[in-house]
Amino acid sequence: MSNAPTEAKVKAASAMTFVVGLVLAVLNAVAADSSLLGPLPVWLQAVAIPLVPTALTWLAGYQARHTPRGPASV
Repeated sequence: MSNAPTEAKVKAASAMTFVVGLVLAVLNAVAADSSLLGPLPVWLQAVAIPLVPTALTWLAGYQARHTPRGPASV
């Protein structure tokens, strides 16, 4: 695995997904309709809703081809 820094587009996508996940968690709590995540304890629902999409978005962005930057300086 490379020690290269994560690109800004990947960080931005992950942050936005986290925010959207939080909004969905709030909507889920306000609507009081947690049937989709019903089998999970409430505290685990609150953790899973924002973190699962964030992790998947980061992984997808990290695995995507990176923009060529020209010759790398060592």
